[in-house]
Amino acid sequence: MSLHIEAKSGEIAETILLPGDPLRAKHVAELFLEDVVCYNKVRAMYGYTGTYKGKRVSIQGTGMGMPTVGIYVEELISSYNVQNLIRVGTCGAIQEDLNIGQVILATRASGDSGANMLYFKGMDFAPTANFSLLNQAFQRAQELEIDTLQGSIFSTDTFYEDYPNRWDIWSRHGILAIEMESQILYTLAARHRRKALSILTISDNIVTGKSSSAQEREQSYTDMMKIALELA
Repeated sequence: MSLHIEAKSGEIAETILLPGDPLRAKHVAELFLEDVVCYNKVRAMYGYTGTYKGKRVSIQGTGMGMPTVGIYVEELISSYNVQNLIRVGTCGAIQEDLNIGQVILATRASGDSGANMLYFKGMDFAPTANFSLLNQAFQRAQELEIDTLQGSIFSTDTFYEDYPNRWDIWSRHGILAIEMESQILYTLAARHRRKALSILTISDNIVTGKSSSAQEREQSYTDMMKIALELA
């Protein structure tokens, strides 16, 4: 048991999926897993363990933003010895030609994490996905006939901001999309020598103003989850 997770030792699998929304964790567990057990309800941040195609896997809601995600990742690693951490979430594209519903396998995460600035004393650290997980995800996606994009993303601490053209410089340097969690996930995984990967679905395009419909969200989220669960 840790401060924010009430699971007992052994109740969390070595591979865990990390959606921001705890209700999405509940939905995915009920839809995809067998023999499901809810191991956490602290702060309504639901966590579940079950089996997928006979392999044990857990799903834990983390909330939004790097400070919150950092708490759960730290506790999952230090208190429950989780080895493989896979974020599954949404992002906003900043490349004009990217379409709603496309799935991104995030190779690295730039960002403005306040935690990283403290950890590295103002210097820049370039956290990356684990290549083994990344390669497996790419191969599983091909087997499932799900097209994916591989590239860099940007994690931000601020959802609302008043800076016009804020993302232009990042777009110019090839960043595909913006989200709020992956930089700290990749940093903590590197610090603790664990494997991490973010699999993201484009829910809107910041450049064009397009956003996904309910049907598009449902289908594309299913694609993302299928890829992630295959890594268990």
